Amino acid sequence: MGRKYIITGGPGSGKSTLIAGLQQHGYNCSQEISRRLIIEQVNLGSDCLPWADVSCFSVKVLAEMVNAWNSESDQSLTFFDRAIPDIMAYLEIAGLAVDEMYDDALASHPYEKQVFILPPWQGIYVNDPERWQTFEEAITIHDAIAGMYTRCGFELITVPGLPLEERVDFILSFIK
Repeated sequence: MGRKYIITGGPGSGKSTLIAGLQQHGYNCSQEISRRLIIEQVNLGSDCLPWADVSCFSVKVLAEMVNAWNSESDQSLTFFDRAIPDIMAYLEIAGLAVDEMYDDALASHPYEKQVFILPPWQGIYVNDPERWQTFEEAITIHDAIAGMYTRCGFELITVPGLPLEERVDFILSFIK
């Protein structure tokens, strides 16, 4: 089984750009699932969206994250744009209990213990149809995500706000 690294952080912190940069360097990457599901659910006219029914949306995201983990199991190294603890953090933010199925899924789909977290970065933060949060809310989400990963036993490595190539080099220096 290959190594699976998580890149996480609040909305608009540069995760997807960093994942794209790693892909350009030839690394296998799994794209953010939540953004794709939001687009799909909106197009379907569904209420299974994080701002309408976070429980429903979380179950869908979990299923897709497990599928992504399983589909990458043959790869020697994969970077994931978010992972199961992100879902758990979003449930907590919404004031909902985190069902044990999330803990079970995390236990049966392990990732590397070092997690790369991107802090809020106001200089690059923009809203779009899938990112409706204010920058202040993005800070709150970042803090909840960081807390959840720590409680789940991961070691957080903060990726500094540098130009893309330097962020890619920063991450690669840890995995070599």
